[in-house]
Amino acid sequence: MGVGGQQTEAAGVFSWEEVQKHCSRNDRWLVISRKVYNITQWAKRHPGGSHVIGHYAGEDATEAFTAFHPDQKFVQKFLKPLLIGELAATEPSQEGNKNAAIIQDFETLRTQVEKEGLFKAKPLFFCLHLSHILLLEALAWMMVWYWGTSWTLTLLCAVMLATSQAQAGWLQHDFGHLSVFKKSKWNHLVHKFVIGHLKGAAASWWNHLHYNHHAKPNVLSKDPDVNMSGVFVLGSVQPVEYGIKKIKHMPYNHQHQYFFLLGPPLLVPVVFNLQNLNVMISRRSWVDLAWYLFFYIRYFSCYVPLYGFFGSVALNLFVRFLESHWFVWVTQMNHLPMNIDHDKNRDWITMQLQATCNIEKSFFNDWFSGHLNFQIEHHLFPRMPRHNYHLVAPRVRALCDKHGISYQMKTLWRGMTDVVSSLKTSGDLWLDAYLHK
Repeated sequence: MGVGGQQTEAAGVFSWEEVQKHCSRNDRWLVISRKVYNITQWAKRHPGGSHVIGHYAGEDATEAFTAFHPDQKFVQKFLKPLLIGELAATEPSQEGNKNAAIIQDFETLRTQVEKEGLFKAKPLFFCLHLSHILLLEALAWMMVWYWGTSWTLTLLCAVMLATSQAQAGWLQHDFGHLSVFKKSKWNHLVHKFVIGHLKGAAASWWNHLHYNHHAKPNVLSKDPDVNMSGVFVLGSVQPVEYGIKKIKHMPYNHQHQYFFLLGPPLLVPVVFNLQNLNVMISRRSWVDLAWYLFFYIRYFSCYVPLYGFFGSVALNLFVRFLESHWFVWVTQMNHLPMNIDHDKNRDWITMQLQATCNIEKSFFNDWFSGHLNFQIEHHLFPRMPRHNYHLVAPRVRALCDKHGISYQMKTLWRGMTDVVSSLKTSGDLWLDAYLHK
């Protein structure tokens, strides 16, 4: 017997109809490479969290499994005790609503780029990126220490610190996606250092939220990035649902206006800080808490002698305020204007392309967004080092053209304005449904 009393060897042959019945919180099966696994008991111990694996209950998870796990042989030892059978020989390898030709072509592409070394990181790239983050932090402090704390120098210091924080955010994202080191262990260790010591946040908080986002992007109730807690309504489905049910937590027809007051200004300094503290305390993530405290000890020891305690707190909040604007616009322009709906259980490439778009390549756009202007390639190959996105992009686009999948590319300005226009469109849909349906 294996984990949770589940059999260690294949015991049955199943149809998709049978597999799809096991999709509740207390009864979860999934399929990987035609093998059927019962993950009901083990999901709670899944390193990526129970939600991310639970999103694929009753479904084929082969593509997601391949995308997220660099060492699949290592993971197999955890899967073996969960194996309960396999799909019947007469059953297709994926559900009937998925396009087998697209899945095969994408798997061929993924295999090709892996053989070409596009999943191998360039250490110099990440060393230089880390160096410019540390240099900005050092120069910001030395400037006000040497020349004084005038308003002009303080503002310049805040801008430099905000830039350092934003760029550290992109760097921790690289380690969090296991895209720098060959061994996952080293990625996890450095991730804790970068997100904890350089940014004052918890790796466990980021991992659980962000992998859910990648597993089911823009899927209501599954992607935490589109869970707006009733403050905003997104896409074309949710606003109508809220309107029909006469839900009015906010005046959603004005959300494109109050977004400027509640979105960019508050996400990082307020929402993210509260979420981090909640995760570290509730889950007893003491290592993350230690890194979090070390960040603030270092920060206050540098700036309290110059600004005093309350001045240092004010400076930190202003830096977070600036960083939050940077973060929100970069992350939302790739997703918010795209399709947002309930789970339709699409194949990997179709699901990701419906939820993501790209921003044009340029030296500034690459740096400003941490190469997340290649959001499509990042979502298709989340473990790929970002300096290789532009190399695979033409082949991804050709694959999309072959299968009639929309591959959207925008200017930076268009990406940002689309955020506001999509909020207005969703708000108008809500108002119409609220008044007339």
